[in-house]
Amino acid sequence: MNSTLLLKNIQLEGECCDILIEGNRIRQIAAGISHPADRVLDGGGRLAAVPPFFNVHTHAAMTLLRGYADDMELFTWLNDYIWPAEARLTPEDIYHGTRLAILEMIKTGTVFFSDMYWHQKEAIRAAVEMGVRAAIGLLYIAGPDGQLLERNRRANAELLELVPALPDRITITHAPHAIYTVPEPLLREVAATAAADGRYIHIHASETAREVEECRAAHGGMTPIAYLDSLGLLGEKTILAHCVHLTDEDIRLIRERRAVIAHMPCSNMKLCSGCFRFHDAFERGGCRVAIGTDGCSSNNNLSMLDEMKFAALSAKNQSGLPTSGRDSDIFTLATRAGAEAFGIDSGVIAEGKLADILLVDLDNPLLIGDYNLTANLVYSADSSCLDSLICDGRILMENRRVPGEAEILENARRVCRKIGHRN
Repeated sequence: MNSTLLLKNIQLEGECCDILIEGNRIRQIAAGISHPADRVLDGGGRLAAVPPFFNVHTHAAMTLLRGYADDMELFTWLNDYIWPAEARLTPEDIYHGTRLAILEMIKTGTVFFSDMYWHQKEAIRAAVEMGVRAAIGLLYIAGPDGQLLERNRRANAELLELVPALPDRITITHAPHAIYTVPEPLLREVAATAAADGRYIHIHASETAREVEECRAAHGGMTPIAYLDSLGLLGEKTILAHCVHLTDEDIRLIRERRAVIAHMPCSNMKLCSGCFRFHDAFERGGCRVAIGTDGCSSNNNLSMLDEMKFAALSAKNQSGLPTSGRDSDIFTLATRAGAEAFGIDSGVIAEGKLADILLVDLDNPLLIGDYNLTANLVYSADSSCLDSLICDGRILMENRRVPGEAEILENARRVCRKIGHRN
């Protein structure tokens, strides 16, 4: 028999109601529900239920490298600092770094993350233990010989062995890093494998002007988007991280193939990669867009609250239109659009949907004036506004507390001291 959770006296779209959760689904939304429940959480009329956040692109365990190498050009940052440090991280380090990331995401209202990183078994271990949803990538990066790195090959094989035992909230994607780290034969292989197994494809694309220039020079004038399309990698199950440098033709291709753009304004600004053409791609171009945070060494946090505000502001700044990046659109991209991008039956609070719910403290001063909760969440809220988080019918945070916080923080500190000592 499924367990039941009853949320009493909760504000939902301006009305006070109760929400009954049975198992991992929302069974009923109504006033005065009297159904017996295994657990009751009473909001006292001061908590509002909103959809939680879906982070469609990150490198979770990079929490361990937060503040480690800042204020650098992308390729210098990657080649001289980040990749050498990552090569020294052990599987156990990745586990602790991912737990730290999940703790941070829970505290900032996120129930799902799409991850591209090393030692994926440990990321899955952390996500399963902490109760969140995750899409973990089969990572593809080639060595100097153009072949898949042996450590990637072994890790991918081990990851696939886990699939039959994974809970439904954990999925596996294909994650070729980028066109400049994965040669054409390997990208074609990924395209063929994804077509056969139906998994999502998660790749960095058109992040920098240099990437676009080098792609055009190497591939007959094709942009990275056109190149990916020529290899069969562009489709409705493709997540394109960044997409800062898009031509009008790129936007048309992305729209027609129904690929999803993972928009990360904070990382784009910090690395001076450029400014995503939000108005042209989403509002005028009709592309599917969702929001991610990128990793903690290029952001430097995993807060989708911050990401929403920067997404709205950058849209206005880039387009010159104060009407661009409307709060309602941005909130949808951070919630429902992210869920839909990965085929998750969530992102809205409705009967029959998966029970993913964020409870917001309406008494927080950052949410007053209280004319428009969505606007306040996008433009003014921080983590102090978030009271409780439910994922798949399970309470992950209640009254701002997450079980095991102290242990997670201490283990992560220990790994960071080890990294710092080596440098």
